Amino acid sequence: MLGRITNLFPLWALLFSLLAYWQPGLFTDLKAQIVPLLTIIMLAMGLTLKPRNFLDVVRNKKAIGLGLVLQFSVMPLAALLISLLLGFDAELTVGMVLVGSVAGGTSSNVMCYLAKGDVALSITMTALSTLLGVIITPLLVQLLAGKSVDVPVLDMLLSLVKIVLIPVVLGVVANVFLHSLTARIEPLLPLVSMAAIVLIIATVVALNAGQFASIGPIVALAVILHNGIGITAGYWVSRLLGFDERICRTVAFEVGLQNSGLATALAMKFFTPASAMAGTLFSVWHNLSGSLLAGFWARRPLNQTSTITGEAAREG
Repeated sequence: MLGRITNLFPLWALLFSLLAYWQPGLFTDLKAQIVPLLTIIMLAMGLTLKPRNFLDVVRNKKAIGLGLVLQFSVMPLAALLISLLLGFDAELTVGMVLVGSVAGGTSSNVMCYLAKGDVALSITMTALSTLLGVIITPLLVQLLAGKSVDVPVLDMLLSLVKIVLIPVVLGVVANVFLHSLTARIEPLLPLVSMAAIVLIIATVVALNAGQFASIGPIVALAVILHNGIGITAGYWVSRLLGFDERICRTVAFEVGLQNSGLATALAMKFFTPASAMAGTLFSVWHNLSGSLLAGFWARRPLNQTSTITGEAAREG
């Protein structure tokens, strides 16, 4: 039952977004809860991880290295180029760059599982990009958007440590020393995370309800292009380098599905509600596109004839 509810995440995100658009007063007071809600999501992610998950770094270092390079190069640069091509102002540009500069989203792990990808690799890549993002995200935003927007790099860095690093570490520690307890609550964690993400999305939609009619469609176009570029680059660069189908699918989701909830929270904390629009729309769209792609790949057999098999990639 819980799995069915969680699997309908795109539907809940869409329904609550529509509700927030038509009745913004129901959600605007939750503005102050965006950061706490995101902290809950990060803690929930940490509670599903163990130190051994990170040992996959050694066995999958080529695939992980490729994913991280694409994550922190293709996505932020694509965000900036799309913003320039569509003539975005400073607020919308920094919102797009934020989405492109954060780590991979935890929803990529679910999509990877549904698409018959390498789930252990997906979890490791998400965790590593999250940890690296603590340093890389504010630096990328400063580098790419700092010319038009005053980016508080140190404040953003400290905020990422509090919102991301500390909750994830606490979750991992709790999962090691209180595993009997965390194992019992683990089935509830996806539902808790989903509810928190949906509330974040709805709150930002409510705060931007008055502007959606004028700038929503163009931002939606930017988000669709951004997500498509990430998924396409992740998959085809992996294929060109000879990785097997499982790894190609995994890298595609890791690069294309961003931690847009974090981007939204950072935009709300350091910039403006308009800056958070890209993260909000990305949250809705990448779960819809990811679900559709996962369903398509789930029906297609894995191709094991690539030059580099998963085992060879791990040994590399």
